[in-house]
Amino acid sequence: MSSIHRPLRIQLINPNTSLAMTEVMATTARQVASSGTEIIAVCPREGAPSIEGHFDEAIATLGVLEQVKLGREAGVDGHIIACFGDPGLLAARELASKPVIGIAEAAMHMATLVATRFSIVTTLPRTLVIARHLLHQYGFERHCAALHAIDLPVLSLEDGSGVAQQKVREQCIRSKNNDGSGAIVLGCGGMADLAQELTQELGIPVIDGVSAAVRLIESLSALQLTTSKHGDLDFPIEKPLSGRFNGLNVRK
Repeated sequence: MSSIHRPLRIQLINPNTSLAMTEVMATTARQVASSGTEIIAVCPREGAPSIEGHFDEAIATLGVLEQVKLGREAGVDGHIIACFGDPGLLAARELASKPVIGIAEAAMHMATLVATRFSIVTTLPRTLVIARHLLHQYGFERHCAALHAIDLPVLSLEDGSGVAQQKVREQCIRSKNNDGSGAIVLGCGGMADLAQELTQELGIPVIDGVSAAVRLIESLSALQLTTSKHGDLDFPIEKPLSGRFNGLNVRK
């Protein structure tokens, strides 16, 4: 059987160490994946319990790369970096032999396909600058009408109180009414399970990057496309890496 027709295996990497959040994202990914697509959800054993700033992203990047290497060795068909900061995305693309998709980039791309302008709703205000940097890096700054934070930490999404989820809902409603946006991007992987319900309630596309990334990897696989290895995303230059980093050495 040709590889294009066999069931896909997609590695979903939660860059933080929260098992509960990993499972939320895995459930959402499996709901939107094509029949037969296997979602392999993982998170690092060491690192930050949530990612809410540049420091956390720096810590998370090593865990992302370690998981990408393990996924590559296991023969997965693609990797998803399931944190809205897309930590380590370009480095992961160097390391991987299959597509690597960050959920922020995936959600922003999808938003531009269904609306001329979109808003972003995320967690803490300090992370807004990270989203702005990504908008500029990906070329979507002119498509984004506004960025909003619910001013609650990432882990509040899994505390069982429902307070964070309600704040996300309220902010999405305000965004629809005030921003002039045709779509809303949810700026945290922990919000993945809210998108479909909010889309139905608000009557506009509310986009979760986890779902978007799953479908993008399936599309790339169907087209037999993967990350270009011509130029800067070629495999890392072979050199001696010491200590814990030695485990990241790969052969082309």
